[in-house]
Amino acid sequence: MKMKVIVTPKAAVLDPQGAAVREAMQHLGMPEVRSVRIGKYLEIEVDGDGPEMEPRLHQLCRDLLSNPVIEDYDLSKAAGKSA
Repeated sequence: MKMKVIVTPKAAVLDPQGAAVREAMQHLGMPEVRSVRIGKYLEIEVDGDGPEMEPRLHQLCRDLLSNPVIEDYDLSKAAGKSA
C-alpha cells in the first residue's frame, strides 16, 4: 500500500521561506501571487493494509514526520497501485 503525507506549517505560524518565495515570484513578474506556504511531501510504501496500519502511520506522522506544535499533516492513500 502506498500512502502520501503532506506536512505544512500551521496557519497561525509564520513561514519565512514561503514569504521569500512569494517575493521572488512577484519580482519575477507574478504580482498576483499573494501567499506561498512551503511544506514537505512524502510517499510511504508499506506491506499490508490491515486496519491497524493507518493508526500506526498517524502516530509516525505525529512523532517523526511533523512537529505538532507548528505543523499539520494530511495522511491519505496515494492514487494508483503500489509497486
